[in-house]
Amino acid sequence: MFNLSPFTPAAFPDLPDIQGVRAATGSRGFYAARGMTRDDVFLFEFAPGTTCAGVFTRSTTASADVIWCREALQAGSGQARALVVNSGNSNAFTGPKGVQKNDATLAAIVAALDVTKPHCFLGATGVIGEPLPDANYVGSIVPELSARLAPPDWQACAKAFMTTDTYPKGAGLKASIGTDTISFAGIAKGSGMIAPNMATMLAYVFTDLGVAADVLDAALRAACADSFNAITVDSDTSTSDSLMVFATGQSDVTAIATLADPRYPDLVSALTEICLDLALQVVKDGEGASKFVTIQLDGAESDASARIMAADIANSPLVKTALAANDANWGRVVMAVGKSGEPIAMEALSIWFDDVRVAQAGSRAIDYDEAAATEAVSKPEITIRVQVGHGTGQAKLYTCDLTHAYVDINGAYRT
Repeated sequence: MFNLSPFTPAAFPDLPDIQGVRAATGSRGFYAARGMTRDDVFLFEFAPGTTCAGVFTRSTTASADVIWCREALQAGSGQARALVVNSGNSNAFTGPKGVQKNDATLAAIVAALDVTKPHCFLGATGVIGEPLPDANYVGSIVPELSARLAPPDWQACAKAFMTTDTYPKGAGLKASIGTDTISFAGIAKGSGMIAPNMATMLAYVFTDLGVAADVLDAALRAACADSFNAITVDSDTSTSDSLMVFATGQSDVTAIATLADPRYPDLVSALTEICLDLALQVVKDGEGASKFVTIQLDGAESDASARIMAADIANSPLVKTALAANDANWGRVVMAVGKSGEPIAMEALSIWFDDVRVAQAGSRAIDYDEAAATEAVSKPEITIRVQVGHGTGQAKLYTCDLTHAYVDINGAYRT
């Protein structure tokens, strides 16, 4: 069992009811060999007419579940009736057996819920490269879950797909969409193998607003850019990364049918808010993390250039280990900026730890105070601000420190 993150919330948040969504969780025994009894599968059922959108890992070794979801989004025209997700096995790099597992699970969903196969979605997280002993290993629990469908127990669902997470992650929101108030709920899992290369871990968001599938897709991609694509724990992108949103259309509010709808920006804002909430919880539960770090980079040639430099800072093991040790080693930030190869004005480069300036105009700050800098980096939440003086581009990324506990957790991942 892993030590709880120092950022563990006092309680799981109250998430709103979403009309047109039912769920159930159960145990398929993925963790039995480790002496653990816990739920490790969930099933969601969606009302007819539900639309969906998704963004997935860019890994060239994507899991069979990710590949299926991409195909289903196309074949089913963005319609959704069911979602089944398991933890304990990622169904990645499992060859034909991985496809057979999906086929069996999908057949079980179609039979249990009387739905169309391309309207069913799958997710899996856990160990890579281990085929299941039976193609119907996950599918065999679907009939039992379908018999117990009820309004979601959000916390139970969030717990069911945890792996190295130390706490279940959920977020709820009642947002103004035009003149109406609409409910959003979301759950996420992720702690390691987290880097911004879409989508970073598994996350699912639900709303009872009606939204056309193409509009939902555009809104999700916009929301993802400043949330799940702005976090990193260890620079590693998973084979199973998935972020999906489901819109049931069961509220009494008129659906958003086009991008020209004046309520569309409100939809993007709401999705961004709930996605950012979930994404920051993932970083704060980074494997072994003791600190939450915001990287703000300004003055770059472009926003894209700023993001590259911010990512090199956020992913630097030297920066992250220094923060873990309360070491105000700002020279490592200079190193990370330089190794990016992005254009800067070195004579203008300045760095702050929170409000403490440590570098100024291309050299150590005139008023540099080691004690003040050390105090700044010793806090549980830190902002590293960098000005590179070459333009107006900017980026904000979120990360954590790197402690020995990260090695302990990942060294024991399969035991």
